[in-house]
Amino acid sequence: MQNYLEFNFKIQPLQPWNEILMAELIEIGFDSFTEEHDGILAYIQTELFKENELKEVHLLQNPEINISYTFQEMPNINWNEEWEKNFSPINVENQVSIRAEFHENQNLPHEIIIQPKMSFGTGHHATTYLMIQQMLDMDFANKTVLDMGCGTSVLAIFAKQQGAGKTVAIDIDEWSVENSIENAARNNVELEISQGTADNLGKENFDIILANINRNILISDIPTYVSVLNSGGQLLLSGLCFFDVEDILEVCNEQKLTLKKKLQREEWVSLLLEK
Repeated sequence: MQNYLEFNFKIQPLQPWNEILMAELIEIGFDSFTEEHDGILAYIQTELFKENELKEVHLLQNPEINISYTFQEMPNINWNEEWEKNFSPINVENQVSIRAEFHENQNLPHEIIIQPKMSFGTGHHATTYLMIQQMLDMDFANKTVLDMGCGTSVLAIFAKQQGAGKTVAIDIDEWSVENSIENAARNNVELEISQGTADNLGKENFDIILANINRNILISDIPTYVSVLNSGGQLLLSGLCFFDVEDILEVCNEQKLTLKKKLQREEWVSLLLEK
């Protein structure tokens, strides 16, 4: 088991800054969160923590928000058990259920069953919700699909359930690759899963690219996505806060992408673009 540090952040006002702080902490290596009545608990592997990176987090420097924190070393614990305590099923538009095996069947038209190896209570249900919500109105029939930063591969799995053809899932983390393989089998779909980044994309092109990541990675990688996106293809993005949209669209405009649909849920945003 990995050794972790637990940070207890007190946030005033709590909303919407708790979600935004989680998004910024993810960018510097934090991978798990639980929400408290007055802030969040955030977890990072001890070996990955760099104090200078935490000090540079934008939200911690905002004078309009009062954020304080303490931290402690955590004993080795069963993260799957902790995740089970904190994870609730996701219901998207009464059409799609995303749940674990230990949850009851919600009897919706579509169902995805996942069992993450790590991360619980990430607060990113809103971005998953937005991606699935957008995907409900997209045509995946026989399309080639890429899920970048796939995590649990819930998006790739749903694409296959919607009739997608060859579907590739890529993530930088080894545990995501292992988990994606297990989740694909759990949902009886076939995915091509590998460990890597956008730098690993070769000459293969795709009709649809899904990327629920974060602002900095998207800004860096959108040109690469466009280079492997077929003409007329679609790029679906999330992992974005409302204040990220202008910067993201600036890059998309440079790449000659057309914004087709924008959805917002709380402070989170999803953008559907077309080449």
